[in-house]
Amino acid sequence: MSPQERRGGRPSSGKPGAKRQGGQQGGQRGGSPFPGEGRGARSAGGGARRRPAPKRDVDVHDPEGVRLQKVLATAGLGSRRACEELIAAGRVTVDDAIVTELGVRVDPKKAVIHVDGLRVQLDTSIITIALNKPTGVVSTMHDPEGRPTIAQYVANRDERLFHVGRLDADTSGIILLTNDGELANRLSHPSHGVAKTYLAQVEGRVIPSLGGKMIRGVELEDGVAKLDKFTVVQVTPQASLVEVTLHEGRNRIVRRMFDEVGHPVVSLVRTSIGPIRLGDLKPGRTRVLSKTEIGSLMAQAGM
Repeated sequence: MSPQERRGGRPSSGKPGAKRQGGQQGGQRGGSPFPGEGRGARSAGGGARRRPAPKRDVDVHDPEGVRLQKVLATAGLGSRRACEELIAAGRVTVDDAIVTELGVRVDPKKAVIHVDGLRVQLDTSIITIALNKPTGVVSTMHDPEGRPTIAQYVANRDERLFHVGRLDADTSGIILLTNDGELANRLSHPSHGVAKTYLAQVEGRVIPSLGGKMIRGVELEDGVAKLDKFTVVQVTPQASLVEVTLHEGRNRIVRRMFDEVGHPVVSLVRTSIGPIRLGDLKPGRTRVLSKTEIGSLMAQAGM
């Protein structure tokens, strides 16, 4: 029993610009350009992470810019025609203003665009990668002691990547690498409280009341630490497998919490960071995040 074994339109007349939100809910032919997403970004806990209400009657038109439908198509959201339908349906915002007219031009280097509540990454040079870090590998791009690093798993990429947060050398699982500095900084900052989920194999038989105790808080040498969720997956007299979720980012926090309650961790796997899940990604393998995942991460980071 181990964590690894359990993972199993026609142009409108008039001045181009933003329109009021009311009456713009039709025209959803073709579904969301972000596969698997409903309208609005979802948080890791399943609840909608609400964005501020869109602005009304705000002119976002930039005469020197690029037509909005072309910007969306270039970003990979579909054909020019499909992107025109998204705009006409009121599903696109520019700088938090709903745009429904097809003549609007924007500066793709400055505009902040959302579709169905998810941020659109306009810079095609930006990339974010998920790595299933094996145990024994340190979460740095270079180690002065010569230990194996996560850099070896992205050595074939041309981008200058850096890691988002860390995983202990003796902990395996998902870690993100990106060349998007703003996204990395926001995801790493405690104020955004991005949830992380782990599967922990611990010593001894876990009793039901332990979850409540760890959710209420465990006193550590550097302050109280609390879990958000605690689920017992499997129990034997000698060991237990539990899934825990927390927003804490302190060093070795999961291991220290279980040490404090008398159930030392035998093995630990991080299975998700916010909405990004490890899934069936093999140890040492990577995958590029989809547009949906990037949009969801940006929503969690308040972007």
